[in-house]
Amino acid sequence: MTAAVGERGYARTTVADVLKRAHVSRETFYEHFADKQECFMSAYEHAADRILGVVNEALSARDEPVMGRLERALRAYLRELAADAAAARTFLLEVYAAGPAAAALRFRVQRRFTEVVDGLLAEDERFRALPDPEFACRMLIGGIASLVTGRVALGEHATLPSLCTPILKHVASLLDR
Repeated sequence: MTAAVGERGYARTTVADVLKRAHVSRETFYEHFADKQECFMSAYEHAADRILGVVNEALSARDEPVMGRLERALRAYLRELAADAAAARTFLLEVYAAGPAAAALRFRVQRRFTEVVDGLLAEDERFRALPDPEFACRMLIGGIASLVTGRVALGEHATLPSLCTPILKHVASLLDR
């Protein structure tokens, strides 16, 4: 599903496209999914879990300072999306074409990323001293999502890792105020 949607877009992708790529029968497809949207939602959740797993793995070095762990997590996230154009396009753009339920799923996934990063940044007393740390984290994650989505929409997914340094500089400047 991810490869088909990444290549053709959600609206133009058919169940037949998915069957061809997955090498499964129509009967097998419908044993697992009610329709194209359910398959898409499942693929989206799987991709989100995989990417969140990569981010969590990058955060696992507890002996490293907060900003160092944030850098590792951000680099891992950007690298993961840069490595798979179809997944990046599906994850960030085509999800909205799949309807309100998929958009709601996208926002729930973004909330999960926000909770992970908020938990990390909350370890830093400078972050906790902000007027509304949780809101600041939501703004950070929303800003990153916007920057990344823009690059993917322009076909510049390979440049995503170059966003890491400027993002980290701005986070550091916020904390050093």
